[in-house]
Amino acid sequence: MSRYLDPKADLTFKKVFGEHKDLVISFLNALLPFESDEDEISEVIEYMDPELRPRNPLKKDSVVDLRCRDARGRQFVVEMQMMWTSEFKQRVLFNASKAYVSQLDIGHDYELLQPVYSLNIVNDTYTKGDVWYHDYRMVSVEETDEVIEGLRLIFIELPKFKPDSFSRKRMQVLWLRYLTEINAKTRQVPEELMAVPEIHKAVEELEESAFTDQQLLVYDKFWDMVSTSRTLINGAIRRGLREGMQKGMEEGLQQGIQQGIQQGIQQGMEEERLKVAARMRQLGLSEEIISQTVGATEDK
Repeated sequence: MSRYLDPKADLTFKKVFGEHKDLVISFLNALLPFESDEDEISEVIEYMDPELRPRNPLKKDSVVDLRCRDARGRQFVVEMQMMWTSEFKQRVLFNASKAYVSQLDIGHDYELLQPVYSLNIVNDTYTKGDVWYHDYRMVSVEETDEVIEGLRLIFIELPKFKPDSFSRKRMQVLWLRYLTEINAKTRQVPEELMAVPEIHKAVEELEESAFTDQQLLVYDKFWDMVSTSRTLINGAIRRGLREGMQKGMEEGLQQGIQQGIQQGIQQGMEEERLKVAARMRQLGLSEEIISQTVGATEDK
């Protein structure tokens, strides 16, 4: 019986989708929001350098998991993110924008620019609710059918994905099942996955026997790093919650004291006004004069 590695690890993800053009074509066509069959990728002509180097050597470098270009010149940037961080969206936008502007050499026309699709699979959640597929593009606030083409950012929250999402494309569901259902504990891969030639091939690429001892050591270190990072992040979150609650209680107590003092002063002033009004009434002064003097309505 075969043993498999998890396809979400850095080593396995790049091996499956970074070395086999037929697999990345199937994967991208399934997960990207192409409007028609004509828009789908027919051929990946090259894998591009995943390190997005700036033209200015003083600017920031950035590295993605996978970057490729199809026969139409469109670029596809893919990242497998194990944990959500607050700056991840900005990093995705930065990398996609850098890939977009890198197409244009000095003196060339802007019309030559081809779209960049950024596919980001997150093994974590970052939004509330059940929506797990997020499609971002530049649209007019007033007229949402007015779109500036060029960048398309896709985020998928893997933990929210449920395999009964049959309203979606069949291959989309099967590829996401490949990512979520196969791991080190898998001994028998579901038949519906193995029935698809591309996924069958992708599964075979995960067999433990296909990796060297050194690669398996790198694989284990990757998961150790993920586990350690989660522990540190969760600990920081718990500390932050405790400190926030303590600070909130202290601020709330202080605010309550201040509010109590203010309410006491106001109540005391109100009582004093009524006492003055009562004495002025005993002296026979009119209600109009009393009202003007103590600042209360005639009815009161």
